[in-house]
Amino acid sequence: MSDLSGKTVAIIATDFFEEPELVQPRDQLREAGATVKIYSDTGDPIQAVQGDTEPTQKVDVDGSFDDLDPSAIQALVVPGGTVNADRLRVDPKAQDIVRRVMEDKRPLAVICHGPWLLVSAGLARGRSLTSFHTLADDIRNAGATWTDEEVVVDGNLITSRSPDDIPAFVKALEDALS
Repeated sequence: MSDLSGKTVAIIATDFFEEPELVQPRDQLREAGATVKIYSDTGDPIQAVQGDTEPTQKVDVDGSFDDLDPSAIQALVVPGGTVNADRLRVDPKAQDIVRRVMEDKRPLAVICHGPWLLVSAGLARGRSLTSFHTLADDIRNAGATWTDEEVVVDGNLITSRSPDDIPAFVKALEDALS
């Protein structure tokens, strides 16, 4: 396990995020010593789901997207869940956050349906990434190279396909932060 003491990681999400894609990275990064803060579109607690439709727990957040200063974090995580990802992709604040993280060349870890945000923010073109398989056409149409691998690292961009890939996803993020 890496020692991530002194590192701050932000997670952005809305209601109906895929529970393990937020909770597992949050918990594992905290265990490694990182400070992990969660931000929602409204600043209100957010509803987790399992398999995109089955509500599970509500997760408390540290603030809204307006409260997140991308220059004050060392990495950003974007979990999936189709409804969450569809809401994030059209949110101008979420788009601005991922653009700033990419411009600052900080690790940006995006899983499952989360890469929709990269497409909508204009950040996919010329990149190599993976996602949930149903996004492959969207990603290719946005000018990126899509591959079916558990984790793809392209510079500061880290992507994974699904909850099954979380161990490799978190390890790639820890490596990028170390």
